[in-house]
Amino acid sequence: MSLLRGGFAVGNPTLNRFFSLHYLLPFIIAAVVVLHIWALHVPGNNNPVGVEVKSDRDTLPFHPYYTMKDLYGIVLFAIPFAWFVFFIPDILGHPDNYIMANSQVTPAHIVPEWYFLPFYAILRAIDFNILFIDSKLGGVIFFAGSIVILFFLPWLDNAKTRSGTFRPMFKWFYWLFVANFVSLAYLGAAPAEGIYVVLAKICTAYYFIHFLIILPVLSRIETPRPLPTSISESVLGKAHS
Repeated sequence: MSLLRGGFAVGNPTLNRFFSLHYLLPFIIAAVVVLHIWALHVPGNNNPVGVEVKSDRDTLPFHPYYTMKDLYGIVLFAIPFAWFVFFIPDILGHPDNYIMANSQVTPAHIVPEWYFLPFYAILRAIDFNILFIDSKLGGVIFFAGSIVILFFLPWLDNAKTRSGTFRPMFKWFYWLFVANFVSLAYLGAAPAEGIYVVLAKICTAYYFIHFLIILPVLSRIETPRPLPTSISESVLGKAHS
């Protein structure tokens, strides 16, 4: 933890390290985008049915089908986004963020932006030493691990059926995970005291249990429903029904 801070307390070396991290992240994201484009064009993209392409009937040209579908999604997102940006830009900001900075006074209760709240709850939930690691460093490790673990998801969930549509048990645990994630967001905004700390620890434990235990076990014991023989059969079957 001292190495991360650059000393025994947060100071200029800490700010320099995190500024460098923010500077380098866009380049890392750009590299991941390149990998994503490569994966899209070489191995190919997945589909909601989770069935491999069998013939030309299972595919559609990118234009006009996907372009119009993507434009529809962009417009649907841009309308509420523009409403927030132009009419209520401060509604999601914490009031303490608008207090003039004072190095001698720490706000009693300040939280990050709303999209960081679940991971902030995980960071605060680790308030005990773990295997000779102090609680502050342990919180940072679990905070980073909650994001890094997503990169290992293809190996953790190695079920042959790639679509959750045909996996009834997977659906139950998926919605349980969604509820747990929303709970973490709420707990990240709540004060770090009393029952909120206990609930944050429980939700943090389930977050990692879902990825490290539930998904690998489900992929081995779950019996999925029969898959359609082709994508077109599944789509046309829904259209006729």
